[in-house]
Amino acid sequence: MSFFNKVLASVGIGGTKVDTRLEQDTLVPGETVRGIVEITGGSTEQTIDSIYLSLNTVYMKESNDKKYSDTTAIDRFKISDPFIIKPNEKKEIPFSFRLPLDTPVTIGRTKVWLSTGLDIKNAVDPTDTDYVRVLPNKGMSAILSAVEDLGFRLREADCEQASYRLRRRLPFVQEFEYVPVSGRLRGRLDELEVVMFPGEGGEIEVLMQVDRRARGLGGFLSEALSMDESNVRLVVTQSDLPVVRDKIKAVIERYS
Repeated sequence: MSFFNKVLASVGIGGTKVDTRLEQDTLVPGETVRGIVEITGGSTEQTIDSIYLSLNTVYMKESNDKKYSDTTAIDRFKISDPFIIKPNEKKEIPFSFRLPLDTPVTIGRTKVWLSTGLDIKNAVDPTDTDYVRVLPNKGMSAILSAVEDLGFRLREADCEQASYRLRRRLPFVQEFEYVPVSGRLRGRLDELEVVMFPGEGGEIEVLMQVDRRARGLGGFLSEALSMDESNVRLVVTQSDLPVVRDKIKAVIERYS
C-alpha cells in the first residue's frame, strides 16, 4: 500500500499540499511582507527539498511587430532547508521579505502575485498563488497626483518591455500613460508618458515623454517623423514633494 501511495503522490494524487497566508495583501514597495506557509502531508512520507516564494507579474513584449504577454519573476526567495513531512502532518513555516522597490503598482491591467512552490524530487511540485495589491509609495503618489492636478487623466498603466536605455534590474518598466483633458495643455499635447524608478534614499527618478500635438503643416511633418516627442529626466527627492506639482509643470511646459 505504501508503494502504491508513493506512486500516486509522484503524480500529484494524495501528495503534500501547500497554502500560503499573508498577514496583509495590500502593500507598498519597500515594506516587509510577512506570512506563513502551511504544509500538509499527504498519504505518504515525502522529502521537501526547499520551499520557494516567487513574486511575479506580466509585461508586454514585442517581437516581429507582434505584442504578447510574458510572465516574469520580480524576485525569488528560498525560505526553508530540506525536511521530511509525514503523512497528514502539518507544518507552518513563517517568512518575511522586503517588497522590492521596483515592484509595479497594481493599477490598470497590472497584476502582482506571490506563488509558493515545494521542491519535491520525483513528484509534481505543489504550488499556491496569492494575489497582492501594491500601492504607490508617498513619493510616487505625490508625482501621480501632481500630473492629474495639471489636467491629465490616466488612460493606461502597463508594464512594457524595457528598451536598452531604460532597462534596470527588471526586463520591463511600468508606464503611466496620460491624456490632457483640461487646462491650457489640453490643446498642446497628445499624451504624457511617465516612468518612475524609486531609489533606496527615497528619491525617485522620473522619465517623462512629452508628446506634442501637431500644429499646421510643419507640425504634421514632425509628427510623421516622430520628432514631436521630448524625453525628459528629473529626480524628485523627499524635500521636493511639497513643490512637485510646480516642478513637473515647469518641465512639461518647457517641452510643450
